[in-house]
Amino acid sequence: MAVKVSAEECIACGACVPVCPFGAIEMNEKAVITEACTACGACVDTCPVQAIVREEVAAQGTTNKDNYKDVWVYIEVAEGQIRNVSLELLGEGRKLADQMGQKLSGVMMGQNVAGLAQAVIAAGADQVYIVEASELAHYSTDGFALTFQDLIETYKPAVILLGATNDGRDLGASVACRVGTGLTADCTELGIDEATGLVAWTRPAFGGNIMATILCPEHRPQMGTVRPSVFKKPVPDAARKGEIITVVSKVKAQDIRTKLLEVIQVCTASCNLEEAEIIISGGRGLCSAENFVLVEQLAEVLGGAVGASRAAVDAGWKPVMHQVGQTGKTVGPKIYFACGISGAIQHMAGMSSSDVIIAINKDPDANIFKVADYGIVGDVLEVLPALTEEFRKVKGK
Repeated sequence: MAVKVSAEECIACGACVPVCPFGAIEMNEKAVITEACTACGACVDTCPVQAIVREEVAAQGTTNKDNYKDVWVYIEVAEGQIRNVSLELLGEGRKLADQMGQKLSGVMMGQNVAGLAQAVIAAGADQVYIVEASELAHYSTDGFALTFQDLIETYKPAVILLGATNDGRDLGASVACRVGTGLTADCTELGIDEATGLVAWTRPAFGGNIMATILCPEHRPQMGTVRPSVFKKPVPDAARKGEIITVVSKVKAQDIRTKLLEVIQVCTASCNLEEAEIIISGGRGLCSAENFVLVEQLAEVLGGAVGASRAAVDAGWKPVMHQVGQTGKTVGPKIYFACGISGAIQHMAGMSSSDVIIAINKDPDANIFKVADYGIVGDVLEVLPALTEEFRKVKGK
């Protein structure tokens, strides 16, 4: 769909210019639609002489959609373990596959990963595609993208889900470009559009002020990345049976343009937020970087990770790898402590799926209390030491 201006009918009244939300209309002798147009149609309804119309545009590079079937989940493996987000996507992918009447498949690439296939099946997959090679021992854009592209062109999946991790975002974008399809990034909700049967990908837009639902009608596969901890992991069923498909790698060492020299561990367990079951986060209410030691002490006692609000990160109190929120990491631990965090909507978007939320804030009207299961009204600098001491006593017993 495109928006066109009929030069013969346009009277250059300028009524269309201020209503365009994207500034895509310029007024010369006649109205001109620029490349910034998204075909939203606001100008069509405004034109007093109906000189602006919508036109169907033949899709370029479309594929035979009937040849594509099944839902795939990219299974990301780190340090010999399946990332939580991949298991979460298997649960959601199972729902999509059932609604579409198709199979759910997991895709694993790496070295010595075949032993994890049964865990993928137990989490809901009907099939597991496995590609093992020494060239895939460590993630590289070239090696993994070439392998994934080959799998897609061979087996033709209809839908592909990837975790919105560092590797998942990189791989998804590269693969989508290679196979000529679209990619919806950082989704927070998935569903099936009743009118078209397409996957409805929902993600925050305009700074989180609205939620946009995106469809991919002409190209296959339909691809999207999904934030970690948005969905819950399915309960594994060890009795489930599935098919394991081993695929020979076609990647050669010379295909990979980068060389791994060294792995430097910069994130310890205290900042592994996406996998943590307990997170203690600090915000502006801590008043200084030095006071974050109170958060770290509680995290050490509980065996949890340390998070931070954007305000604390922007103030330089914690590195960005600790940031929780819409512009940081989305988390869903069993227990989330919000310490001195007022509850900006962007922060709550990143932690509201936590099982239990405990808020500490001296302002009884703080937004964080609206989503908290338990709230403590008080000075976080006084409450945190008391909590830490009580937990020490309990653990000591």
